[in-house]
Amino acid sequence: MINIFEVSETNKMISEENLDVRTITLGISLLDCIDADLDVLNRNIYNKITTLAENLVSTGEAIENEYGIPIVNKRISVTPIALVGSSACKKPEDYVTIARTLDKAAKKVGVNFIGGYSALVSKGMTQSDEYLIRSIPQALAQTERVCSSVNVGSTKTGIDMDAVRLLGDMILETAELTKENDSLGCAKLVVFCNAPDDNPFMAGAFHGVTEGDAVINVGVSGPGVVKRALEKVRGENFEVLCETIKKTAFKVTRVGQLVAQEASRRMNIPFGIIDLSLAPTPAIGDSVADILCEIGLEYAGAPGTTAALALLNDQVKKGGVMASSYVGGLSGAFIPVSEDQGMIDSVQAGALTIEKLEAMTCVCSVGLDMIAIPGDTPATTISGIIADEMAIGMVNQKTTAVRVIPVIGKGVGEIVEFGGLLGYAPIMPVNKFSCADFVNRGGRIPAPIHSFKN
Repeated sequence: MINIFEVSETNKMISEENLDVRTITLGISLLDCIDADLDVLNRNIYNKITTLAENLVSTGEAIENEYGIPIVNKRISVTPIALVGSSACKKPEDYVTIARTLDKAAKKVGVNFIGGYSALVSKGMTQSDEYLIRSIPQALAQTERVCSSVNVGSTKTGIDMDAVRLLGDMILETAELTKENDSLGCAKLVVFCNAPDDNPFMAGAFHGVTEGDAVINVGVSGPGVVKRALEKVRGENFEVLCETIKKTAFKVTRVGQLVAQEASRRMNIPFGIIDLSLAPTPAIGDSVADILCEIGLEYAGAPGTTAALALLNDQVKKGGVMASSYVGGLSGAFIPVSEDQGMIDSVQAGALTIEKLEAMTCVCSVGLDMIAIPGDTPATTISGIIADEMAIGMVNQKTTAVRVIPVIGKGVGEIVEFGGLLGYAPIMPVNKFSCADFVNRGGRIPAPIHSFKN
C-alpha cells in the first residue's frame, strides 16, 4: 500500500535532484465521434475532449500542491486520427481542420500537448492514411499543441517503405513551413517502429485501439536522482552499481504510482500504466548522459557507451517494474540530444555522432530523438535514416523512433534554440552519400524470420 511516508522519503530527490512526474496523460478514445460529415466530426471531437479533460489540469495541480510532487506536463492522447477521420476526410486539407480542432480543445482545457494526429501504416497505407500523412506539414504549421506520429514498421509486418519515403518529404516540408521558428514543427513529429498503444510521452503518444474509452497514464522521470545515487558508489563493482540503480528506480516509480492512483480516483477514470522512463531535461543535473559519465565514461559516445546504456536501461526496468501494478509505454532511458545537456556537451566535444547514437538506440527506450541536422539534407537521406532505425526495432523486437529536425537555412556546427523542455542543439552532420536508389524502390521490407511465432 502506498502512503505519504513513501513520498516523504523522496522529498530530497524532489528538492535537490530534479525528480518529477514528467506527465499525466489522459488517453481518450474518439471512435464514437466518427461521422461522415466533417463538421459534425469536428464538433464531436471537441465536445468529447473538453468534457472528459475538463478537470485534468486542475486535478494535476491539486495533487502537486497536496503531495509536493512536481507534475511538469498535463497532456492528452487520442485515437489515431487517420482512423477517426477516414469517413469524413476526402483530401489532406480536411484532416488539417481536425488538427485545428484538437489544438482548440487542448487550449480550452489547458494541456501542454495533445497527441494522436497519427497513422498506423506498418504494412500498407489506406487512402485515408496517406491523406493524413500528407497533411502533417500544414497541420503542425497551423497549430501549437498538436503532436503527430506515424508507425511505419513492426516485427510482425515489416517496414512500409512507401510510407518511409513519403515521410522524408513530409519532414522536409514541415521544416520549410516552420522555418521562421527554426523548423520547430519537426520536433512535434515522430516516426515509429513497434509503437506502443499506451505511451504517455510526446510527440509519440496516441490512444491505441486496444484501450478503453478513457485512461490515465503517467510518465515518471529522475535522471538526476539516479546520478546522485551513483555518486555515492563511485568505483564500486557492477553488482553494487546495478543494485543502486534498481533501488533508485523503485523509489522513483512509487511516486508515479501514487500520482496515477490519485489522478484516477479523483477523475473517476481508470489507471492505465506507469512509464518508468529516465527522460532528461535541459536543466543541469537532469541528464542521462551524465549518468553514463558517472558509470565511468569521459563523454557519452566513448567506447563502452552502448554497454553502459544497456546496463542502465535494464536496471531501471527491473527496479521500476516491482513498484507498480502496471508498467508500460516506453519505459527505460531516453537519449534525446537537444533535451539533454550532457548529450549536447558530448556532441560539441566530438564524442557523439549520429552513427553512435544509432548504435545506442539498440539498447535504449526509443531512438534517434531530437537531433538537429542541416536544412539542405535530401529527403531521401532522411528516409534512409528512418529506414535504418526502423530496421533496428523490427529485428530486435523493440520500439524505435526517429525525430530529426532539418533546420532550414542552418548547417553543421550552428546552434538552434527550441526553448522550454525542448532545449537547444548543435546541428549534427549526416552521411553525404546517397541512398536514393534504395529508398525509391518502394514496397515493403518483409518481416524477419523470427516474427513467425504463431
